[in-house]
Amino acid sequence: MVEAQASEFVWIVIVAFIIAFILAFGVGANDVANSFGTSVGAKVLTLRQACILATVFETLGAILIGYKVSDTVRKGIFQLEMYEGAEKELLVGNLAALIGSAAWNIIATFLRLPISGTHSIVGAVVGFSLVARGIHGIQWSQLGFIVASWFISPIMSGIVSVLLFLLIQRFILKKKDQLEPGLTSLPFFYAFTIFVNVFSVVHEGPSVLKFDKIPLWGAVVVGISVGLITGILIKFLVVPRLRNKIHVALKSKSPSIPMEDLSGGPQQDSVENQSVLRDNVIFNNSSCANLVEEEKVKNGLLIFPVNVDRIIGNTRKDDHSSNCQPQNMNVKISDGTEQQDVESGDSAEDSHDDKPETRQLFSFLQILTAIFGAFAHGGNDVSNAIGPLVAVWLVFQAGDVLQKEQTPIYILLYGAFGICIGLWVWGRRVIKTLGEDLTKITPSSGFTIEIGAASTVLLASKVGVPISTTHCKVGSVVFVGWVRTRTGVDWSLFRNIVLAWVLTLPLTGGLSAMFMAIFYGLKIV
Repeated sequence: MVEAQASEFVWIVIVAFIIAFILAFGVGANDVANSFGTSVGAKVLTLRQACILATVFETLGAILIGYKVSDTVRKGIFQLEMYEGAEKELLVGNLAALIGSAAWNIIATFLRLPISGTHSIVGAVVGFSLVARGIHGIQWSQLGFIVASWFISPIMSGIVSVLLFLLIQRFILKKKDQLEPGLTSLPFFYAFTIFVNVFSVVHEGPSVLKFDKIPLWGAVVVGISVGLITGILIKFLVVPRLRNKIHVALKSKSPSIPMEDLSGGPQQDSVENQSVLRDNVIFNNSSCANLVEEEKVKNGLLIFPVNVDRIIGNTRKDDHSSNCQPQNMNVKISDGTEQQDVESGDSAEDSHDDKPETRQLFSFLQILTAIFGAFAHGGNDVSNAIGPLVAVWLVFQAGDVLQKEQTPIYILLYGAFGICIGLWVWGRRVIKTLGEDLTKITPSSGFTIEIGAASTVLLASKVGVPISTTHCKVGSVVFVGWVRTRTGVDWSLFRNIVLAWVLTLPLTGGLSAMFMAIFYGLKIV
């Protein structure tokens, strides 16, 4: 590109970098729930911990596998040859796409709507192209493939998650003793997770690490080897320590307390068949032990629990927001039988909670799969923030609209930085929707949701199809939530999410088209 022409385009490049950062900010704020929403919802991680882990692995994903999808966004939606000799028009068009997509991402995040960053940028690119060249030159087959993936991906992701959940349910969750089957399966879960993650990086990986020269069979061998080593380490080093830790924890939480030690008098009923009962209120003993001595005798009878597991179906032991608060249950007790006529809205669903030992088994595994999901999200969704920016930069540098060079790693880093800032500053606005409101998440179900969604996203990233991580995660959440409880999904919320999906593409396309028309009107092009 001649020097005079390059200087004319400097302002476009500067504005594009600024708008791309705003867009990356919006993508990070809106999409953080895709990576760690279920972990926060299951109370495995705090929001702060989730943001720290997401910062690291979103960045790694963007650097190591983000280039592939970025190429599709900037070159695969329309024919670049149409703009030969009209470099400024292409630059301004990509700027319009950045503005349109950034505007809708910020608005949607402000409204707490989980939208697809992929929908957003693809719609924006199509919007400016329709104004600039009409329907000619748009890669309708590629666009159709992308659109189809928006509907196929949540179903695929949901099926993978459900199959894994059914396996866990069959061999672990439905067992009376869940600890040993869970410990036995743990090495296999870790090995599979690590295999998929390593393979996704090594196969056709970034040239900066020379991974692009490794053949398919080599990537498979590397992935299997690392996965097997991980599984062996988990089996012989982690499992024994975890078994001892869980046994100690269970013993400390279930002490046997003689009734006379509590009431000062003889035991008046079979303590093994009693629950805490006073004025139709059941108390959470694990968090209210300090209230025991303050209980007063009513009608000559004082009943205290001796085993917190006897009320596992009555209170959510992991619900720290209700510590020392009575749970109004309106129960009937009859000669040692369990409570009936439960009116609490949560109690039926709480029967599907993980047992304490199962929760400990899956908690760290869920963190690992959340990291897996963050890596996949960084690889797939960084392109939604910087795809048009890469096009602007490469055209500005080389003066070639065909953009034959690979996406520069420093621009991938720039996009990842914007995503991380967005998730730290505004991520909490959307995370509650996917992590808590849509359905209740437990560590075991959260693990299956995350690994199903992340596997689907990573596979698509390697193929070069920019699918929606939002769609994959929502699909897995809804599928597993329905299979787990049949009544545990908020369908009205799901309807609103789908409505946001439907609106995203036409809205960003319309905004991008409007800005492109304004640029034409101002004689900028």
